[in-house]
Amino acid sequence: MKRRNALAVSLFAAWAMPASAETVLVLAGHVITDAARPARGPSTITVTDGRITAIDDGLARTFAAGVRVIDLSTKTVLPGLIDAHVHLTGDPGGDFRDEAVETTESSVVTGAKNARITALAGFTTVRDLGSATLAGFALRDGTAKGFIPGPRILSVGSAISIIGGHGDVSGFRPEVNAALDASNTCTGAVQCAERVREASKRGADVIKITATGGVLSQQGRGLGKHFTDEEMASIVSTAHGLGLKVAAHAHSASGVEGAVRAGVDSIEHGTFADAAGLKEMKARGTWFVPTLMAFTGIRERLGKNVYTPTVEAKVRETLSHVGEALKAARALGVRVAFGTDAGVFEHGRNAEEFAQLVSYGGMTPAQALASATTDAAMLLGLENQIGRIAPGYSADMIAVDGDPLTDVRVLEKVKFVMVRGRVIE
Repeated sequence: MKRRNALAVSLFAAWAMPASAETVLVLAGHVITDAARPARGPSTITVTDGRITAIDDGLARTFAAGVRVIDLSTKTVLPGLIDAHVHLTGDPGGDFRDEAVETTESSVVTGAKNARITALAGFTTVRDLGSATLAGFALRDGTAKGFIPGPRILSVGSAISIIGGHGDVSGFRPEVNAALDASNTCTGAVQCAERVREASKRGADVIKITATGGVLSQQGRGLGKHFTDEEMASIVSTAHGLGLKVAAHAHSASGVEGAVRAGVDSIEHGTFADAAGLKEMKARGTWFVPTLMAFTGIRERLGKNVYTPTVEAKVRETLSHVGEALKAARALGVRVAFGTDAGVFEHGRNAEEFAQLVSYGGMTPAQALASATTDAAMLLGLENQIGRIAPGYSADMIAVDGDPLTDVRVLEKVKFVMVRGRVIE
């Protein structure tokens, strides 16, 4: 017995001791440390235990024993990209009735597949704005621990919606709707505050509300405002009191303006945002996440019996207005962060959003890159951890051929990915 106890103590002591520091040297042909700065020449980036500890001019020629060396001397190395709007557990074009048969366990499997695909596309941090609640949290924790190859994940779990609105289960017999209910709906300021607290209790990193109708849900009452002003104000004040930011899915002008006045941190989609709403966003510092790739995804599937008639009607309502709000927002100086709505289109195509930000929004390649690095990091409240290559920051890096500051489309073909110091393969 004494020997067993002694062995147990020794094993615990070995487990409890910190692991020896792992040092990695990344030899880079060019380095973009910050999207607002020109690329520097050949450099050596030192990574220790998942964090950047130094950036030195030139390519190191001698290495200490035990140091891992990654040769990217013919590549441009830049900060890992951030997508502020994805749905990892969903794939495009599925039958809406799939949610009645797909288990949480199978959602995790789908999400693990898509997490790896997303990381390999160069996106080292994502904000998952709606997955099966426990599946989203499981993916977040799995990638953080290194069990699942994928990006850093901030997860909402389930969005908060009105009864029968976008985000609520609909389209089935009443008893089926009831069985699938995620308890994420609310009526009145008090109950809406309760839903925020429940989301926080479950482990949500951010709160999402569906402030308006949605394009791809089975609710057929259009894209107008859903919550009352009092309900949205209650959600936002409760979330902010808990240290949580609020993202608002919003299409209609009234829904955008109502959500902004309530104090949400970001507007997602914003398809029909008008001058009044955009001016309010500018005044309050509200972020705009335009998700232009979502419209690419639905356009590719329109008229192919993928969507129900209810959904197709809403799709056609939106497609003629793609990019209008972004152009107007840019003219007013509204802050824009990169987000795609991946899951509406195939995961891994996230970087195609860059070209659309340039064409629709008039961004320069550098501005588009900033939207997915420094700007998106600020939206997420992680500006001191990600979005730059700098000492003290997480070792989230990617490598490409060419110069993304002059040709943003080179970001569509990422050659190397590191997340938290781990190489994704």
